[in-house]
Amino acid sequence: MLARPNRLTRGVDYRQVVRRGTRCGGPRLVTSVLPASDDRAPRFGFIISKQVGTAVVRNTVRRRLKAVCAEFLDTVPEGTDVVIRALPASATAEFADLRTDVARCLNRLVAGPVRA
Repeated sequence: MLARPNRLTRGVDYRQVVRRGTRCGGPRLVTSVLPASDDRAPRFGFIISKQVGTAVVRNTVRRRLKAVCAEFLDTVPEGTDVVIRALPASATAEFADLRTDVARCLNRLVAGPVRA
């Protein structure tokens, strides 16, 4: 799982990444990335709306996305903020599909290749 320093927790940070960051979309996820020059660990945030499903489904999707992002933690540059918005199709997606979507977007948006 993601440790506290690797999580976005404030609404201001979420808004900043979504508004100013570069975006990559797909059928299941929309990923926004905002690189910064801060000397800190990369941070991840997740937006899972009620359109995705019930609370059980939303929490399952969130746990899966956290696990996927924990795998890519060492490949994302320091100071980078990433926000992943789950779309309704993510509710029925397999773990491998979510992992592929995140890897594709991080490859496109982050400097340097991310292992798939």
